[in-house]
Amino acid sequence: MKNFAKFLLFVLLVSAGISLLYDYRLKRGGLNLPSGRKPEKYTLASNPSVDPKQVPSLEALNRERRTLVKSVIPSVVAVKTSKKIGVRREYGLDPFELFFQNRRQFRNPRDETLVQNSLGSGVIVTNEGHIITNSHVVTDREGNQVDQIEVQLSDGQTKKAQLVGADSEVDLAVLKIDDPGVKPLKLADSDLVQPGDFVVAIGNPFGFEETVTDGIISSKMRPNRTDGFGDLLQTNAAINPGNSGGPLVNLRGEVIGINTAIASTTGGSQGVGFAIPSNTVRTALESLLKQGRIIRGYLGIQTRALQSDDTSTETDGVPVAGVMPGSPAAQAGVQPGDVIRKFDGREVKNFPALRTLVAQTQLNKQVELEIVRNGKPLKVTTQIKEQPIDYESARVSPKRSPSQPQPPGQSNDQEMSNRPLASIHVEELTPETARQLDLPANVQGVLVSGVDPDSGVAELQKGDVIEEINQQPVTSVADYNKIAAALDPSQPQVLSVCRHKMRSFLVLRPR
Repeated sequence: MKNFAKFLLFVLLVSAGISLLYDYRLKRGGLNLPSGRKPEKYTLASNPSVDPKQVPSLEALNRERRTLVKSVIPSVVAVKTSKKIGVRREYGLDPFELFFQNRRQFRNPRDETLVQNSLGSGVIVTNEGHIITNSHVVTDREGNQVDQIEVQLSDGQTKKAQLVGADSEVDLAVLKIDDPGVKPLKLADSDLVQPGDFVVAIGNPFGFEETVTDGIISSKMRPNRTDGFGDLLQTNAAINPGNSGGPLVNLRGEVIGINTAIASTTGGSQGVGFAIPSNTVRTALESLLKQGRIIRGYLGIQTRALQSDDTSTETDGVPVAGVMPGSPAAQAGVQPGDVIRKFDGREVKNFPALRTLVAQTQLNKQVELEIVRNGKPLKVTTQIKEQPIDYESARVSPKRSPSQPQPPGQSNDQEMSNRPLASIHVEELTPETARQLDLPANVQGVLVSGVDPDSGVAELQKGDVIEEINQQPVTSVADYNKIAAALDPSQPQVLSVCRHKMRSFLVLRPR
């Protein structure tokens, strides 16, 4: 203790000397400033470089944009969640033993609760305080609810929120807060949205509340995609981690979509963001509020892509490859080989459009289907029923053409080599490897052990972790192989990748 007291006294004397020297220099003219310096002359510009009268339209646009943002921001909230994920025991080092060699010991063990925190966004949509956000903001990867949900309002107030319901399939959740003074935003008709429409995205990216970005609708409804992105609105408004659950707003301050995902090789915005259409949001909201879960209608068909050799001369519509027994389609007399052209009076050009119309139809409603059978138009009626549990309402049959059969004698290894992810080699992710790679505590997936050269997957690196394939969670090599084996090689594949602390999407296109 005597040595330690001497060392402490020495440190105090040195600190006092440095402080006195600093005060002396400051009183004698400041630090590193020449003595006797004269003030500089300066004249600031007094007029703008452009007369506002010369740009009246831009001035008006500026005022209108301010009005739009000011009216919307009070309805947007920051969503903050926390969940206990385990306990870690730590041992402290006794500081008094630092000065004694060969006597260092770890003492005072204590248990530290590990908490996973996440940030997201939300938007108030009812006078009763209901808030729409993403399911992945308020649940973990297994779909379990987080321990605590708080929302921060635009006036700085923080309120605890109740989870009313969530659905991971559409990635939507409904929260509720107790505040009689909330200002809800209206849900617009997303069917009226068109590419080129001006939009504003507002949210909580990286914890920066009330961040506003603008852009346009880049694309709407891509019928040939099978990865879920075809049903979403695409925008070039900057969307980053933390924007999830925030609104995409039109010129009238109406919600046309809920921001849900980005496609990025860096983990940040690259101008390709996606939002769930507001009509899908409205259907999910009403179902969660009334039933506590999302009620899905179904037809009960299997479908395939229209081929150039189909007997029909047109390419629009949904061809029926199979009909599930006892389903609404079976009750209507729909047969394999039929092509569905209209649903309840509305044209359907592809399966995503049909699926959306079915999902938005009230249960037990009588609907009319217009189909083409053997080249002749036909009308049938059916009643939309609730989709059975664990049932896929429709599946896409493989696109193997009769003129392109599998080569005789082709081995399983040859078939595997033609699969979309055959050039990516993976192994199990262990806790030790996760620590070495400085990965987030909640990461689950498979570790990339190598990528074949000249494979066209240069963005993927050894040490990356693949967490999802086409929004399907990957928790083991067995999961990875099962999902990879079922992929359509003619379609793009979207990988959710974690690299150190950053997460991003990687799109692999057919070669």
